[in-house]
Amino acid sequence: MSNEYFENLSKRLVKFAMDRDWDQFHAPKNLVMALSVEAAELTEHFQWLTEEQSNNLSKKKLDEVAFEMADIYIYLTRLATKLEVDLPQYVDDKIIINEKKYPVEKVKGSSKKYDQY
Repeated sequence: MSNEYFENLSKRLVKFAMDRDWDQFHAPKNLVMALSVEAAELTEHFQWLTEEQSNNLSKKKLDEVAFEMADIYIYLTRLATKLEVDLPQYVDDKIIINEKKYPVEKVKGSSKKYDQY
């Protein structure tokens, strides 16, 4: 995803909220709470599934999961916009940090945390 895509999405979501006079409700704390609720709704879809079932969702279930993921992405984008965080840049930076924290030669095939290897 390009920074241009993120910027366009951010502007579209700002307009969406402004058109509905919802920006007044989109304080960072409210967006974080909404994000948490959406993450819980995503979790609910997987709550009682086996690992195999979670890897083989029906088309209907996959669509439901994808819409929950979209809700999360929307709230996260709004939060980044409100806090003026360049989220794509921070994602790139975090991947670099994780590459250093989890070098392939030390962690390949392991689920241990960086301070356990």
